[in-house]
Formats: sequence, C-alpha cells, structure tokens
Amino acid sequence: MRVFPIYAPKLIVKHVRVFFEGSIWVKGVGRLEFSKGRMLLPRRSLPGVQQAIIELNELIESQNLEAHAS
Repeated sequence: MRVFPIYAPKLIVKHVRVFFEGSIWVKGVGRLEFSKGRMLLPRRSLPGVQQAIIELNELIESQNLEAHAS
C-alpha cells in the first residue's frame, strides 16, 4: 500500500495505471482500493471520498482515451 501525504490526483492516477490493482492511503481521504486500473467506490463513504473517486476515474478514463488515440 502506498501512502500519499496529500491528495495529488495526477500522481495517484499514475500509480493506479502502473500497478493496476491494490490499495492506497491518501491523507484526508482515507484508504482507497483499485482494481483493473479503476478506483473502486466503497459501499459506504463520505461525499468527499465519492467525489474524489469519481474525479480519479474520470482522469484515468481521459488518459486511457489519449493513449488509444495516439
């Protein structure tokens, strides 16, 4: 599990795309899990955590589209 001392979406997305499956801990957000290169939304979470996961998944998707377009 990698620990991120701050919420840095681009670094988190890079980590998720490289390792593809696992978990991370982000200060202020908590523990997040990812599988198959996408962030997993827990059953119960705070609205801020849900928004962060949605934002990260959108970034992952946009980078995937850019990679396929090249």
